[in-house]
Amino acid sequence: MTLSLTVSDEVRTLAPGFTHVAVEAHGLVNGPSTDESSALLEDAARRLAVRLDGRAPHEDPHVAAWREVYTAFGSKPSRTRNSAEALAKRALTESGLPRINLLVDLYNAISVAHLIPVGGEDLDRVQGGMRLVRATGDEDFVTTAGGEETVEHPDAGEVVWRDEAGVTCRRWNWRQGPRTRLTEESVSAIFLLESLAPMPVADVVAAGAELAELLEKFSPGARITVHAPESAA
Repeated sequence: MTLSLTVSDEVRTLAPGFTHVAVEAHGLVNGPSTDESSALLEDAARRLAVRLDGRAPHEDPHVAAWREVYTAFGSKPSRTRNSAEALAKRALTESGLPRINLLVDLYNAISVAHLIPVGGEDLDRVQGGMRLVRATGDEDFVTTAGGEETVEHPDAGEVVWRDEAGVTCRRWNWRQGPRTRLTEESVSAIFLLESLAPMPVADVVAAGAELAELLEKFSPGARITVHAPESAA
């Protein structure tokens, strides 16, 4: 892998059932959302409805496990929801899922259909390796507020993804920073699919394979590698 991904011992202790699958992609073609990517999001919402069978997203065992982990590191899961639950709630509303850009639509569709947090980072904007750690509280998280760039700091003990420049995603997979997000100019990316017990590892592997197929379909000729799952167990 061109990018090193590490999970700290503190996070492994906090969530021993954590597993992640990384899909690395080079030579991607991104652009505005299309009718095809919109159709994928609509299909994902239908698959989600079948999966939940009338339940609320937080009643799904996998989402419930994420809520427990969020509580364990001091976050309030009903206020700052993990990305899979937040997207699932939007998918079930009348307005449905947002359309961002082609690549983000693809990984959001996988997230909703499988109820798995999925994130995408622009490899050309990541500085050094990426680490999943418990924050000291001194790290910089560059974001925007009211159209202006601003710097926040995570809470001490909060689980964050970070690179050498600072935090790339707060509260594990709650809010990604704009510095490394995928834009219409992105050509190389790393996609992270994250799961907790009781979700079988085979399920997150299948989701990763489905994402790779979509990337190959929408970016013919791209070099796609699905890396073996890494478990915190």
